[in-house]
Amino acid sequence: MTIRVAAKINIFLGVGPRGHDGFHEIATIFHALDLYDTVTVSRGPAAGGPISLTLTGPESAGLSADETNLAWRAAVALRQHVLRRGDAAEGAREPIALGVDKAIPIAAGLAGGSADAAGALVACDALWRAGTPVAALGELAAGLGSDVTFALQGGTALGAGRGERLSPVPVSGAW
Repeated sequence: MTIRVAAKINIFLGVGPRGHDGFHEIATIFHALDLYDTVTVSRGPAAGGPISLTLTGPESAGLSADETNLAWRAAVALRQHVLRRGDAAEGAREPIALGVDKAIPIAAGLAGGSADAAGALVACDALWRAGTPVAALGELAAGLGSDVTFALQGGTALGAGRGERLSPVPVSGAW
């Protein structure tokens, strides 16, 4: 299963006071770009465990290919969710080989890691034929990071909260 995931920019970003959770409330306009990473997932073998991660591409240098990687964490979060549900559990128990071909520059504010996490959620859900509802994928995404929810949706959206509460913004063209 292969998924292309888009980078994003914040057209507008308003930052409010820090909340009780330590995060700032934001208001932002997210916009997906025509710049993509490609996330691939297949059934094992996974060297040394239930998940292996291979990073390739011009922007992969310096990224970790272990459990600290956001795409890896997304696959683990979805696996745990699917196994708790009990349906489609057998597919989720099998080892997977996760690959990320990086074209989105890292540490550029373009949400490359968040996009990879969203891609891992969608690709693993499809591989396991889990049929996870969109709302549940959104909750998993919000738990992984502030931009992951938008990376699932794409397009142009108003983001609130930490960025996880989204409302689509109609766009009639590009400028």
